[in-house]
Amino acid sequence: MNTGWQSRLTSSLFVLPYLISFAAFLLFPIGYGFYISLHEFELLSDSHPFVGFAHYAEIFSPGTYLNSLFVRGLWATVQFVLYSVPLLIAIGLALALLVNALPRKIRSWFRTVYFIPYAVSASVMAVIWLMMYDTNAGLINSMLGKLGIDPIPWLTSEPWVWVALVSTTLWWTIGFNMIIFINALNQVPEDYYEAASIDGAGSWRKFASVTLPSIRPVMLFVMITSTIASFNIYAQPFLLTRGGPGDTSKVLLMNVLDQAFIRKEIGAASAMAILMAVMIMIVSVVQYRLTYGRKEE
Repeated sequence: MNTGWQSRLTSSLFVLPYLISFAAFLLFPIGYGFYISLHEFELLSDSHPFVGFAHYAEIFSPGTYLNSLFVRGLWATVQFVLYSVPLLIAIGLALALLVNALPRKIRSWFRTVYFIPYAVSASVMAVIWLMMYDTNAGLINSMLGKLGIDPIPWLTSEPWVWVALVSTTLWWTIGFNMIIFINALNQVPEDYYEAASIDGAGSWRKFASVTLPSIRPVMLFVMITSTIASFNIYAQPFLLTRGGPGDTSKVLLMNVLDQAFIRKEIGAASAMAILMAVMIMIVSVVQYRLTYGRKEE
């Protein structure tokens, strides 16, 4: 009995640092953010009157300023999520399969090359791609000009602004997904492929019947993390397009920060951020259910 109690105490002590970090860096900020959203919390004022769910009511009331701000930002964010997430998953997996098929001597070199952009800061990323996308002197339009194609206003017109933002995001972050998929592919037992070969399965059949089911949990992880990251997009549109043309690429997080630090209305900004977090949680749960729900039922 004494040994069992000591074992539980030891286990609890090992878990305690994680629980403290979880509470300090996740639960407390969310709780405090929700508290702020219930108050008229202006940055330069000492008075923070309680307003209850007034900010939430305004966000859900058509025709109001907060509703317009939230809906426009949400639509821009959803567009980016729909454009980027499938490509982040598909191209990440494709690169992982290609790199994994290379000889061992050069495999690690390609892994490093593809992962390097992920370590680049947002400001460096912006400088690189602003030069690439420049309408008059950018490298991309210069190459298109040699092919007889007119310059494309990548950052100032639709749909090119989305092509630019998604392409930049792929270059910047695809290395992370690729590394995750490579590690997952290396965990698939070779016996499975040998058994499939004996059954006469070709490359595509092995991929569909062996590879995909084996890396399913990792696929879900990549899907959820890519979705969360895409919902939280900020650096790319802020540094490359400033939300333009017009408000086309002004995503929700840009509106939240503008509301908080330009209009100094932190209560309303917190309400928008809380709703954004709730939506991300709902989307993540739906993705999990679509991936595992039928199998469990």
